[in-house]
Amino acid sequence: MGLRDRLFGSKTPEAAPDPLADLVLEKLKVGYLVDYDMLTWQVTAYARYTFSGKDDSVEEWELTAADQQRYLELADGAWSLSRKIAIGDISGDVRQHILDHEDPPERVVFEDTEFRLDASYSGQMVANGTGPGTDVIRWEFVDGSESTFVGVEQWSETKFSAAAGFVVEDYQFSHILPGQV
Repeated sequence: MGLRDRLFGSKTPEAAPDPLADLVLEKLKVGYLVDYDMLTWQVTAYARYTFSGKDDSVEEWELTAADQQRYLELADGAWSLSRKIAIGDISGDVRQHILDHEDPPERVVFEDTEFRLDASYSGQMVANGTGPGTDVIRWEFVDGSESTFVGVEQWSETKFSAAAGFVVEDYQFSHILPGQV
């Protein structure tokens, strides 16, 4: 650093990602690219969930390829990949059951598979991992093998969303590259 830099300050360029430390699944950022299932996916959003009763936060990356969206989630050291579904695609009126009983049914059926209620959490979803959060209640249902799941989230008195997914391993994702937003 020269005298001129010390007096007038120097503009330091943004550091490039360290290819050995930063280009791993746990450090995905919006704009990054990653290959999965013979498609290149771009990270289009990031959110962090904090739930009461859970020691660790849950991280979620929205991935987009062509006209498809998936949600990659890291919770308690385990990875999952899901897609949004209509809550009406789950057999029975889960939404109405929650409104009537303040809890979902113990079992639901989605695409001819029965799922049992495995966990429920309340907490906050923080978009981009910073700032104020949005209250959310999440119920998770798993199949008999506990490798596929259906999730239902309640965002307000009457606003619900649902997703279906499965367990994945980090080695299934490759060629992580920084990209443009």
